Amino acid sequence: MNTERSQNRRTHLTKGASNQCLASLLAGLAKGEGFSTSRLPTVSFMRSAMHVPRTPIVYEPGIFIVAQGRKVGYLGERKIIYDANHYLVMSVPLPFECETEGDPQRPLLGLRISVTPAAIAELLLQIEDMRSIDGADAQAMQAAAMDEKLSDTAVRLAESLQADDDARILGPQFVREIIYYVLRGKLGKNLRAVASPDSHFGRIGRVLNQMHTEFARAYDMTKLARENGMSISAFHARFKSVTASSPLQYLKNIRRHKALMLMVHEDISASIAASKVGYESASQFSREFKTRFGDTPSAVAAYMRASLIRL
Repeated sequence: MNTERSQNRRTHLTKGASNQCLASLLAGLAKGEGFSTSRLPTVSFMRSAMHVPRTPIVYEPGIFIVAQGRKVGYLGERKIIYDANHYLVMSVPLPFECETEGDPQRPLLGLRISVTPAAIAELLLQIEDMRSIDGADAQAMQAAAMDEKLSDTAVRLAESLQADDDARILGPQFVREIIYYVLRGKLGKNLRAVASPDSHFGRIGRVLNQMHTEFARAYDMTKLARENGMSISAFHARFKSVTASSPLQYLKNIRRHKALMLMVHEDISASIAASKVGYESASQFSREFKTRFGDTPSAVAAYMRASLIRL
């Protein structure tokens, strides 16, 4: 009987109903607004029952699969749509602007699967016909059309996340399967570049990860470029090609976002948050924050706490 139901479900999914199946599963799993944790540390849920206008945000590397609703990312002059028909790959930690489309009747629902260079490299070692690339045409943020295999695996992953044992035993293999299908797909070059430490993209990726985790320290950009085997002019050019911003602007964006998250989650003042993320002047932080977000740090943090949005 279970086998028959499984076969019926898979036949149903091949007819284009995987989005509805995944959305139904996520409706019972995703709690609250924004991102929430799952039974697996490498998987989180996305949910929004409201329209969130174009807002600065930071994503960590991952594969983003939307079952219902739509998100629109803005990176420089690029506009990137990820929805029920398109998945997103973020290969480096990146600040960008995002608009979310959802409502109480049909909230946005999706999954985020985190990726690491180690997980990618482990799979690449086992794929015999995957050529090593230098990452010259890789992109930090890109969307592509969902296919049947990826959709079906996302459903099986969501099913496993309903119970502790299923999540612990079955979940990791579905995560691995999703990463594998992405590696073999149109956006595989973006993940493969992350696992190529000597490529230009890989070197910039290391710098981005360093800035993302050690955001409060002082950086000498000339020294950083030299440590990664680049001239300062090449470093700036390649950095901008990946992030659509200069190294200094990227660092400021990361610091502002980290400060906002501290204010939202720890309910601390703007001046204390500014100090914690590396600003020497609270007034400079407030000034730059208002220019970027359109309001004061305290006002934006209060709005986010009240609406339970977790960017």
